Order: sequence, then C-alpha cells, then structure tokens
Amino acid sequence: MSKSRTVANPSKLKPIDKREGILRVIVETPKGSRNKFAFDPGQGIFALTKVLPAGMVFPYDFGFLPRTRAQDGDPIDVLLLMDEPAFPGCAVRARLVGVIEGQQLDGKKRIRNDRLLAVAEVNHSYANIRKLKDFPPRFLRELEEFFVSYHELEGKKYELLGCKGARSALSLIKQAKRAR
Repeated sequence: MSKSRTVANPSKLKPIDKREGILRVIVETPKGSRNKFAFDPGQGIFALTKVLPAGMVFPYDFGFLPRTRAQDGDPIDVLLLMDEPAFPGCAVRARLVGVIEGQQLDGKKRIRNDRLLAVAEVNHSYANIRKLKDFPPRFLRELEEFFVSYHELEGKKYELLGCKGARSALSLIKQAKRAR
C-alpha cells in the first residue's frame, strides 16, 4: 500500500526570497469574496471563519506571510493586489509596497493589527506600483476605511495609525519572524 500524500502546510514555507527580496504570500480569502477563510494549521485546511454582510466584500486578495507571528498571535496579514482573484492556499510571489498600521481595541487592551500591502510579481494592472506614493491618496483612504468597517462588524474598534512605506513594513516582518 502506498503512502498517502497531503498538501504541504503553507505556513511552513519561507516568507521571503532573500536573494530577490520577494515575499511569498499565502492567499486565504480571494478578492470579491464575502466569505472569510483562514488557514487552520491544526487541521491543515483552509476553513470558513465568517461571512461578510450583503454588499461588503474583500477589495483585494487577503492572506498571510508564512513563518511570522504578528502581535495579534496570527501570521502577519497581507493585502495582495493583483489582476484577478486567486484562491485559498495559493502561494503568490509579491513585492512589498508598504503597510497600513493599525490597532484593534479589545476593552482596554490595544493590539497591533497591521496589514502589509504587496503587489503580485506577475500582473498587469499594478505593474508600475513600487511604493505607496504610486497610489492615489483616495485609494489608501478607502483601504483604511475597509478595515475600520470590517472590525466594526465584529463589534471591535479599529484605530488607524497611518500608512508607511516598504522599509517600515520590512521592519514589521523582521519583528514578526523573531516572535514566531
């Protein structure tokens, strides 16, 4: 009888190709989805964790950077810009553009919950985006407001701390890799 093979655990992949400075983002929730998926390392599957209300969808693919641990205890979150939605479990090579810094308030406790912004290495629509200043200001404000609204739906308050460039984002990744 042959050994049963399973899909590799995406949370064990290397987060960055150091030679090229490219991230390896694992998509959990595709762009345009009301369904929020998350990787469950205990079961080795992507599971449905919530459904957004009618009219609200994820504006871009949402995922995580493997082998990291953010202050909220989960792998560091990544909002991934690309031409078409991917699917849960898809690994996408991406360049780091910046970070939306924020914290959620849970009672009196403040927990950092930052979102990296990255652009898929292979794409057409965002090929010229290299840094935050390449985005129109309204674009970033709308992304920030999405996260504020997203947390409100869970009964949580999300406080924006600002948007910063790739250097600050890389510093957060280094901290998240050490916290693992």
